Amino acid sequence: MLPNKRETGKKARNEGYKAENTAALFLRLKGYKILERNFKPPKGTGAGEIDIIASKHNIIVFIEVKRRVSLDSAAEAVNGHVQTRRIRGAEYFLMIHPELADKEMRFDVILIAPNRFPEHIQNAFICS
Repeated sequence: MLPNKRETGKKARNEGYKAENTAALFLRLKGYKILERNFKPPKGTGAGEIDIIASKHNIIVFIEVKRRVSLDSAAEAVNGHVQTRRIRGAEYFLMIHPELADKEMRFDVILIAPNRFPEHIQNAFICS
């Protein structure tokens, strides 16, 4: 019997949460301070959820976590549409946290695949 959409979606969300937990631990071990997880701007803003917002060395880092069957397919999933929505999410976050507006910022990606060490790509994309 094939799983239904609800079961498939629930499994995907659970795998996504596990990947985000792995990424957060990975970042902490690298000396990052986690400021917020799963930051959700209001609907209608065109801004997307940011998986992890962290800081290190006076830099605010907006991190997209992608889990796929391979690191290559995870990297391919961070397309232009995803990047645009994350940039808008970061702009919204900084708008409601003006105390952080003077800090440098960057966008990183952490790629997760089964039986592979997480791959952390710093400055994965830039705000144009």
